Amino acid sequence: MSSAFSSPSSIQNHMPKKWVLASNNKGKLAEFKRLFAEADLDITIVPQGQLNIEDAIEDGLSFVENAIIKARHASRVSGLPAIADDSGLCVPVLENAPGIYSARYAGEHGNDAKNNAKLIADLQPIRDEQPDAPIKGMFVCVLAMVRHADDPLPIIAQGLWHGEILEAPHGDGGFGYDPLFWLPKLNATAASLSASDKNSISHRGQAIQQLLEQL
Repeated sequence: MSSAFSSPSSIQNHMPKKWVLASNNKGKLAEFKRLFAEADLDITIVPQGQLNIEDAIEDGLSFVENAIIKARHASRVSGLPAIADDSGLCVPVLENAPGIYSARYAGEHGNDAKNNAKLIADLQPIRDEQPDAPIKGMFVCVLAMVRHADDPLPIIAQGLWHGEILEAPHGDGGFGYDPLFWLPKLNATAASLSASDKNSISHRGQAIQQLLEQL
């Protein structure tokens, strides 16, 4: 059975050529622009800030819930299809904290230095007990795309990026917890990778690829 969303050309035929990205995070915006440009879709992604859309109230209890909340909010205000990202770092030994609270883990939204410092401090007692054991972590990205605000069938895509958490930051690229996210196979942190290398393997890169496949 054919689908109206089976290929980029069908997207162009059946969807508006402008979508709203429900985020004002500069780091995320830069990654989305690069990744959508590489996909070569004839679609303009407009960050919600350019349309004077305020952030949605993220009162969900999971990445999926919050992504849908943000997508519906942006679509309802703009009248356009919307795509939203909800992402963060999960550390199993901390019961998957910081999780959905990653951006405000230390209490101040978007303060990467304080968030990293709190994560290091929270992991120190565990390191003291098991000094030789690596601490596993994973970046999570969930994307939700809605064709309209009340879309009963949002498109959901998820990416997981596994690594380890360092005791101190390393690298000056990326954003968020990238300086603490160690990739053993690459002998580098996420903050040490070039933008193109990061996009090819990151949680957000994986999620966008899944989204494009579903479209």
